[in-house]
Formats: sequence, C-alpha cells, structure tokens
Amino acid sequence: MEDNYLNLRGKTAIITGGSSGIGRGTALKLAEQGVRLGLIDIKHDRGEEVVQQIEEKGSEAVLAEADISDPGDTERAIKEIADKFGGKIDIVFANAGMNGVLVPIEDMEPEDWHHTISTNLNGTFYTVKYAIPYMKKSGGSIIITSSVNGSRIYNNFGFSAYSSSKGGINAFAKMAALELANYAIRVNTICPGAVKTKIGEEGTERSEAVEKIEIPVEYPEGNQPLDHRPGQPEEVANLVLFLSSEASHHITGTEIFIDGAESLL
Repeated sequence: MEDNYLNLRGKTAIITGGSSGIGRGTALKLAEQGVRLGLIDIKHDRGEEVVQQIEEKGSEAVLAEADISDPGDTERAIKEIADKFGGKIDIVFANAGMNGVLVPIEDMEPEDWHHTISTNLNGTFYTVKYAIPYMKKSGGSIIITSSVNGSRIYNNFGFSAYSSSKGGINAFAKMAALELANYAIRVNTICPGAVKTKIGEEGTERSEAVEKIEIPVEYPEGNQPLDHRPGQPEEVANLVLFLSSEASHHITGTEIFIDGAESLL
C-alpha cells in the first residue's frame, strides 16, 4: 500500500547489489511506492526473478550487469539505466559489497586487501560519481550501505580490509553530502549489524590463522538486545525507503545504525 507522505511515485532509483538480500528487499519496497528500478549486479541471471517481482507490483525495472569495482563497467550500467528512464535519476542505493578474506594483517595478501577495498570503497565512489550528472537536474537522495564494522565495532578479527572500507565509506559520504548539497542531493550511510543475507556465504573466506589474533569477548546473554535475532533485509529496506523519501528531506551527511543495539554491547 502506498504511503503518500513518502512522495516517491514516478521516481527512478538505482540499486547496486539489487538481486539479493538488502538490495532485493529495498527494490521491492520501493516498487510498492511506484518507484522505477534500475538494478545493477555482477551476475545478471539472479536478478531476473527480482525484476519479475517488481513488475508484478505494477512498477518498471531494468537489470544491468556490471562489476562495480570497474569504473567503465559502472559508468556504462548507470548510463544504460538512466537512458531507459528518461535521463534522470532520483535515488541511488549504493549497496553492493563483499566481506572479502578474513585473515590477520600479517598474513593478508595485498591482492586480497585491494580486492575488498576496490569493491566496497572504490565501487561506492564509482557509483556515486557516475550517478551525479543524472541527479543534478532535480536533486535526490544517495544512500550508502556501510556497517557497524569500521564505525562502532572493531572486534571482528580478520576484518581489517572490510572495516577499513566501511570506515572510508562513512568519511566519503560526509564529504559528498557537503559537496552535493549545492545540487539538493542528500547523502547518508546506513550501518547494519548482523542481517540475515547471503553476504556471509558468498565471496567470504575465513583463514584459520585468525584464531591466533582473536581476543575473547564475552557478551551478556544474547548479543542482539532488541529482538534477540539478526535483522531482516526488509527491516533495513524500511530505513532506506525513509531516507529515499521527502520525509527525510533535512537529513544528510549522517550514518544511521540499524542493529538492534548490537554494537552498543
């Protein structure tokens, strides 16, 4: 059911990593509000079902295959989507990312470090950079997926590359928020805690060497104080929906934590 106060009908959104998890959940939420969706994912085939679901909700969708760590690939995909929807983009959800290899710094291969940084931090930069020309016409909202790691939590051992990329994203978003305010473009980051998605299963490798650097951490009973469970993609999607809408018109340059108080323990 459409909520009129969100004022999203007829807007165009781009979502990277839109075929699964938080990206998929957000795409379906936005489709319910009459938003036209451009989904960018590294694997084209897994997005077809999401496109079909969006169309069943009465909205339009186009799927573009791209590796966001490749600037040319990202620029082409964004242009393809913008051209499809009249040359204007209103919402960008830079959501695609990876955990990478979880390994002690001493044992980390430079190529593993670069791959995580290139996907998460560089990919965010490319997505925002190439979307700006299509957003400057009438302003809009950019939402970037960061994490509690690299902003509040630093005890997930082996996550040095991932946490560094997410910390960099938070700094980049603040710089972008100030710069793009001239064009009425808002930029915010969301910082999820544990969310039930496939990111932990795909593109993640944990080295046994992590055990040698771990420091035991004892939590109170249950490490998800609010709901005693991981978050759901749809719950994060509700936050993205709000930040995409006019209801959040005066919010920019901030990170919002959505973790059930997990990171406060």
